[in-house]
Amino acid sequence: MRSEESGGVAGEDLTEITSLTELQQAVNACEGCPLRQSRTNTVFGVGNPRSDLVFIGEAPGFNEDQKGEPFVGAAGRLLDELLISILGLARKDIYIANVLKCRPPGNRDPLPEEIAHCRRFLDKQIELIEPRVICSLGNHATRVILDENINISRIHGKPLQKDGHWIFPTYHPAAALYAGAIRQLLADDFKTLGELLSEGAAPQAAVGGTEQMGLF
Repeated sequence: MRSEESGGVAGEDLTEITSLTELQQAVNACEGCPLRQSRTNTVFGVGNPRSDLVFIGEAPGFNEDQKGEPFVGAAGRLLDELLISILGLARKDIYIANVLKCRPPGNRDPLPEEIAHCRRFLDKQIELIEPRVICSLGNHATRVILDENINISRIHGKPLQKDGHWIFPTYHPAAALYAGAIRQLLADDFKTLGELLSEGAAPQAAVGGTEQMGLF
């Protein structure tokens, strides 16, 4: 089914897609924004499709664009280190994706129209995986997930409820690569994330949108 407004693959109805494989095919075929002209590969997502924990970043960088996999550069290595050392998890145990599925030229910030177009793919990914916890990495991902223009420094490490999920905002690993203070904050947040994962309770839908819970 195709949308008359958007046209082509960009307007394809995703409601009948029932698997991540089908969704990835739709992403690969997408021609809905100019990023298709500069990308090397689409960067869909990797990991355990039944994971309780999904990490959402901002957009692919150079290394991700070349390989077609999220978080494969220095920031990805730090993420892997935190996963193993603090949570006792490997990349194969969780799921990782980005808001945008194509790299913005020069690693610039995503444009509002790019986010608006790609958001439907992200929403469908989350719908298909059904994670209990969504960890948003950095300002851009957190603002998209929460639908709020909020700064990560204000809410990092604080579990929130939204749409039947725990939302756990924290810093993007790239921000911690050359800033020891942020790296320590990120590590502390991962410890809190581990507590949230071990707590085991499913979130109740918050009335009126997002609600912060005083768990920790």
